[in-house]
Amino acid sequence: MALKASQRSLKKWSSQEWDYINPKDKDKPRAQRGRYLPKNVRETLSPYQKAQENKRKRKASSKGKQRASYSKGVARKVRRAT
Repeated sequence: MALKASQRSLKKWSSQEWDYINPKDKDKPRAQRGRYLPKNVRETLSPYQKAQENKRKRKASSKGKQRASYSKGVARKVRRAT
C-alpha cells in the first residue's frame, strides 16, 4: 500500500540523523538548548554560523517561544536537506 504524503515526509525526516549542534545540549534544560538540525546541515555550517544559530534559538527560548526562525543561509540548507 502506498504511503500518504505526510507519511512519506515523516519517513524521510526520521531517516535523517537529527541532533543538536552541540551534543552536550541534550543534558541541558530545554530553554538553554541550541538548534536541532539534520546531520548533513550541521556538518556544512561554519563555527560562526553554529554559534549564531544557537544564540538565536536560545534568545527565542528565553522569551518563552518554542520556535525560532532560521537565518537565510541556514534555512536554505535545511530546506535542501529535508
